Amino acid sequence: MADPAPPIAVVGAGLVGAGWAIVFARAGYAVRIHDDSARVRDGVMTLIAGNVRDLKSFALIDEEVESVLARISTQSSLETAVSNVGYVQESAFESIDVKTKLYAALDKCVPASAPIGSSSSGIPASAFTQHSATRHRMLIAHPVNPPYLVPLVELVPAPWTDPAAMDKVFELMRTVGQEPIRIRREVEGFVLNRLQGALLNEAWALFDEGYASAEDIDKTVAVGLGLRWSFMGPFETIDLNAPAGVADYAKRLGPLYHSVAASRTAPKAWGVELTSKVEAERREHLSVDDLDKRRAWRDRRLMALAAHKKKAAMDFGS
Repeated sequence: MADPAPPIAVVGAGLVGAGWAIVFARAGYAVRIHDDSARVRDGVMTLIAGNVRDLKSFALIDEEVESVLARISTQSSLETAVSNVGYVQESAFESIDVKTKLYAALDKCVPASAPIGSSSSGIPASAFTQHSATRHRMLIAHPVNPPYLVPLVELVPAPWTDPAAMDKVFELMRTVGQEPIRIRREVEGFVLNRLQGALLNEAWALFDEGYASAEDIDKTVAVGLGLRWSFMGPFETIDLNAPAGVADYAKRLGPLYHSVAASRTAPKAWGVELTSKVEAERREHLSVDDLDKRRAWRDRRLMALAAHKKKAAMDFGS
């Protein structure tokens, strides 16, 4: 009988860390969660249990809820959490100072063979691992929240990351059911948030200039662009939107998109006044008190979509 896989440590028990714990435990790994905050540690299992029960209700896990939850434990000590693990998923606060201090602590206790992936949303690994003794095993493993429903993971090396560490994390992510992509070198925001940022910046600008309400801009994506984007990316979308494919599309509409891009030569910051206007519109549709309820609704809709895509893949063998 094969030896069991070594446990996985999740360092940082916020929404992203809790989501990662579900990803790994669902795939059969023992997971140890550490957070410096006792309050966060005390509450994370309640959050995880509710999400795992929802996954079960959508047939997105095959075994019993209790079996998945039994693989997850919380640890007050960083040293205990990472002892003898095969991988560390760092999901600490998005701050260079916080991450630098954490990686200095990990240097002293992480097993010699374990890669460390950071859930950083846009800060490159070189910004907080440059002085680490184990920096060759450190990289970005940036998920989409919640990672147990949206499987993409961006793997981004620092200039000193060992390619073997990248390969090891890539295979682990595939093993646990995620969809890893390799970013060839560091760029601020990586790929996902640069693409998301381009759309967000244009949305804020269109609102600021009075072309449409926040609700109608949201609707443009939710019932327009987003329907295709839920199962294909921008290049495939345009490849199918012109009779002769992507080159034909570029010939027809490339000048328009270039003109639009050129019109945004001086992007504006999301200032306090502008943010207040968008906030006021959003609160007309959703009160702050209902944000958690709406997040739960969002996750259940994502579960329904994930269940549909799972069934479609089985039906069509893709």
